[in-house]
Amino acid sequence: MAAKQKILIVDDDANIAELISLYLTKECYETMIVNDGEEALSVFKTFQPNLILLDLMLPGIDGYQVCREIRSKASTPIIMLSAKGEVFDKVLGLELGADDYIIKPFDSKELVARVKAVLRRYQPVKQEAVNPSAKIVEYPDLVINQTNYSVLYQGHPVDMPPKELELLYFLASSPNQVFTREQLLDHIWGYEYIGDTRTVDVHIKRLREKIKDHPSWSLSTVWGIGYKFEVKG
Repeated sequence: MAAKQKILIVDDDANIAELISLYLTKECYETMIVNDGEEALSVFKTFQPNLILLDLMLPGIDGYQVCREIRSKASTPIIMLSAKGEVFDKVLGLELGADDYIIKPFDSKELVARVKAVLRRYQPVKQEAVNPSAKIVEYPDLVINQTNYSVLYQGHPVDMPPKELELLYFLASSPNQVFTREQLLDHIWGYEYIGDTRTVDVHIKRLREKIKDHPSWSLSTVWGIGYKFEVKG
């Protein structure tokens, strides 16, 4: 029997945390609840969750700082939970490395659906035989593999949350083709995504921090339109 996927729930409201745990346990996930940011960082290494549900308003170390700390050493998917519904708060959360953002109060079915969707996109690298149908694009000093969600840059693996990798793969799969922010939102986040086009800008910025422009290619901004993966002839 396959091991259960593990979810770390970080919320200082014990009632909400217990409810979330109940929803997810019913879906056959293994859960652990912690009530503050310091404890979350402490148990992250030992529990090794497949996904983190992270409340923003925590005592001591807040959710933003927890996200920043975890993202500096791992690409484990993070869904932020917050009563703050402002675009600024969402963009800040995404900029720090969150994969999704859910506003409280939320519907239990929506929460479970979002968890499943994020986990589907995130698959650890597996050592498998070469798959002829694998989704791989290669350029000098860059290999993007969407089959096993891995990126090699200058010969070294780069930790990358699922959405960043999917965005990079999508652009690199259509070199020199310009995509608007709306098109990228539709392709990567889906039509059901209720978000802001600045989400795309945030992810492009994070990609550029990890993967610098190359003499042969670059992630280029097409002013007034959107972005393209530019291949230089």
